Amino acid sequence: MNKEMIISSGDHETRVAILEDDQVVEVFIEREKQRGVVGNVYKGRVNKVLPGMQSSFIDIGLERDAFLYVSEVVNTVEEFERLAGDDEEEPVVPLGTPPAEVAAVVAEGIESLAVEAIVEPSEVAAAGPAAANDRPERRSRDRGPSPGRPGPKDDRDRPDAKIEDLLKEGQDILVQVVKEPLGTKGARLTSHVTMPGRFLVFMPTVDHVGVSRKIDSREERGRLRGIVREFREQHGFTGGVIIRTAAGGRSKEDIVSDLSYFHQVWTEIRQKMDARRAPALLFQEQSLVTKLLRDLLTDDYTAIRLDDPQEYRRVIALVERIMPNLLPRVKLYTKDYPILEEYGVQGEIDKALRSKVWLKSGGYLVINQTEALVAIDVNTGRYVGKRTGRLEDTIVKTNLEAVKEIVRQLRLRDLGGIIVLDLIDMEEKKNRQRVFQEVEKELRKDRSPSKAIQVSDFGLVIVTRKRVKQSLERQLTEPCPYCSGSGSIKSSSTICYEIMTELKKIGSELDGHGVIVRVNPDIARALKEEEPALLRDLQQSLGKAVTIKPDVHLHHEQFDVMAT
Repeated sequence: MNKEMIISSGDHETRVAILEDDQVVEVFIEREKQRGVVGNVYKGRVNKVLPGMQSSFIDIGLERDAFLYVSEVVNTVEEFERLAGDDEEEPVVPLGTPPAEVAAVVAEGIESLAVEAIVEPSEVAAAGPAAANDRPERRSRDRGPSPGRPGPKDDRDRPDAKIEDLLKEGQDILVQVVKEPLGTKGARLTSHVTMPGRFLVFMPTVDHVGVSRKIDSREERGRLRGIVREFREQHGFTGGVIIRTAAGGRSKEDIVSDLSYFHQVWTEIRQKMDARRAPALLFQEQSLVTKLLRDLLTDDYTAIRLDDPQEYRRVIALVERIMPNLLPRVKLYTKDYPILEEYGVQGEIDKALRSKVWLKSGGYLVINQTEALVAIDVNTGRYVGKRTGRLEDTIVKTNLEAVKEIVRQLRLRDLGGIIVLDLIDMEEKKNRQRVFQEVEKELRKDRSPSKAIQVSDFGLVIVTRKRVKQSLERQLTEPCPYCSGSGSIKSSSTICYEIMTELKKIGSELDGHGVIVRVNPDIARALKEEEPALLRDLQQSLGKAVTIKPDVHLHHEQFDVMAT
């Protein structure tokens, strides 16, 4: 697969697009005044403790209080002081359950930590069966066994852990954001801080050194583990380290570089934690371009194209350090024509903001986002199949084409939560299974954890997909001020009848010889041209002259009544 990264940088905004075989599959946007908070570390203050929900609300200085669940709480200051230096080959020995799950996932090679966020420890179950099989079962307080939901620590370790015992209102706590504020919901937090680097992942609430299982060589695993152990002993460095697949074959200097960075950052965080009053930002994640290169850059990328000379120099320096063999693939775009237009990215962004998506065959998708879920409907549209073909064949071909585009749109728009795919009904079971397998195959290309379930014989497929940031639509749009985001307004006829009802209701209270009704010009036209009988009946029932006065400043649904 041919992959490219297109980077458009400016003083106020950076946009990055990932292309696969010349198709835009992912878009990342960062604005200087609206930088994401995922990965940031804060000194927060507990505002509310809710025993009934086993959660708490933490003030970290954002517009809304952030949410911290009981399973994400660890007594950070005390636990950090007690960290030892136990380097074992066994699974992570946690001071809190979630880091063990992070370690299991990273050890399996699922290393997409901190692309836009650090993968939430409590939600990594959907990342893959291999990771899930190696984790102990956890139980949620309210829903029983559920590896995909956050829950309290393993019963053997902390059977009676309660949020009211761990946190008190007014208490200061060190937390990290794992999910952006979405809509009316505040950010989601964890006290299990996780910091990804290019070659290592640092987890200060865990005392363990682990190595990715994708590094097969026993000698290489031992060498890397020895480098980390030596650094820990020399610098008194505590906390957990996971050695990522990218570290295989790298020099001691590269590994020590990551360790030194973690040591420096964590020392600064601890110092700021003691010196600053809550709420306070203690650590801010790196820039969008740096994060993406750190976490996504592999030999699969044939080109990294940038349009800003200053950003180009920074990327050159970074790539030279982490993957020097890819240096020739970093290219500066020098044309006057915008780079996103040149590679068709802007056009794809514009299409992603529309609900209808056309397929090459002539069929189309309709994508509707709601508060509860995302509904995607598949239609044959202009595609009528072959002259000698069967209807079933036409439907199957449309569904197979639609599935590929649906998954691309999920990635491009960054849609998450519950997604219902309403595919075209298929009669034959083998065809339904074939289409469902295509859904699973395409979802494997997606870095975000997801799961698909075939729920009926009528073409319905439910997909759950993890999302940690706002969707592309919510990043780039805002609710329509005219319709308040509903997408529709009352018809002119409806407003006309509402005016009649209102006048009948207050008619007896109106003094004077006549009535003036101020309305939007569209309603004035409707009353005179489309509903003249209604106006005559109104005047007869009131026994007064009714004057319609257009006012361009009035909303379509607004009207004022005055006696004259």
